[in-house]
Amino acid sequence: MIETSDGVSNSKEVFWSPTKGELTLALVITEISSFINEHKHASYRVVVGTDSQAKRINGDAEIDFVSAIVIHRIGRGGRYFYNKHREHKKYVLRDKIYTETLLSLQLAERLVPELRRAIPASSYDLEIHIDVGPIGPTRDMIKEVVGMVTGSGYVAKTKPESYGASSIADKHT
Repeated sequence: MIETSDGVSNSKEVFWSPTKGELTLALVITEISSFINEHKHASYRVVVGTDSQAKRINGDAEIDFVSAIVIHRIGRGGRYFYNKHREHKKYVLRDKIYTETLLSLQLAERLVPELRRAIPASSYDLEIHIDVGPIGPTRDMIKEVVGMVTGSGYVAKTKPESYGASSIADKHT
């Protein structure tokens, strides 16, 4: 893992948990499985969402991307895990939203097969949360990015229901 002084990892495989610290994706799956097994008859939602924050440091454009995996025991709380990486590139809004959505889809593609080996798919619903909504400059992109997600076989949620991206991932950008 390569980590800078501000806690930004340049590895997409290192996750952080507020309670467990640094974890690999395999350990994240173990934690999700344990959480579900605590109350097997509860309803669960697994959420993947990504947010980003652009900034300039010493005149250079940088953008931090944060992807979150959330296990939500519906009506009874949840846990989340996130990873963060930085790119030294300037993004326009459309590219930024497409990249966020693509990062969530790529994470789901790595997560789902491993999760299905650990937990029956009938134990949870899976959603991809996208940081776009009907108010603001992203409203014109909703159909496009929702189409990317649903075309990949996942359920897409946008603002105000996309808490995985717009609240949890956003908290760490």
